[in-house]
Amino acid sequence: MKKRILSLLVVNSSGVLSRVSGMFSRRGYNIDSLTVGVTEDPKYSRMTVVVSGDDRTLDQIEKQLYKLEDVLQVTELEDGVSVCRELVLIRVKADKTEKQQIIAVAHEFRANIVDVAKESLMIELTGNMNKVNAFLSLLDGFEVMAVVRTGVTGLMRGNYSEE
Repeated sequence: MKKRILSLLVVNSSGVLSRVSGMFSRRGYNIDSLTVGVTEDPKYSRMTVVVSGDDRTLDQIEKQLYKLEDVLQVTELEDGVSVCRELVLIRVKADKTEKQQIIAVAHEFRANIVDVAKESLMIELTGNMNKVNAFLSLLDGFEVMAVVRTGVTGLMRGNYSEE
């Protein structure tokens, strides 16, 4: 199964998120990640959607998105020509010794310690999905109390205009 990261330029109107997500559910497609926010022009929003499937399914998803009235543009964010990031917050249970080990790992990943409590740490990490997943796998030996991920967001590199 392949993953595709799609950047959708949509009209910033009431119900647009429902209409886009509804298209996925009606056709039985799963959304792996979804982020949305207003653009530099408040008339438009940008959605970043991560989807999985075979080539035929992924092509069909793009075609179906273009059929939606509120969707103005669909752009695939490919490796090398785009920058994609995700934010993750992780709360880890840790005693004094474990805190030092966790801080050392976090430092290697350029993560930030954003909260320190008597028996836990909260770590903030920003990076691509591979970096976030690698960091989480290194925490396997510790008791992870909570993880929250924002989902992927991204833009094309350079002077490329997505509008």
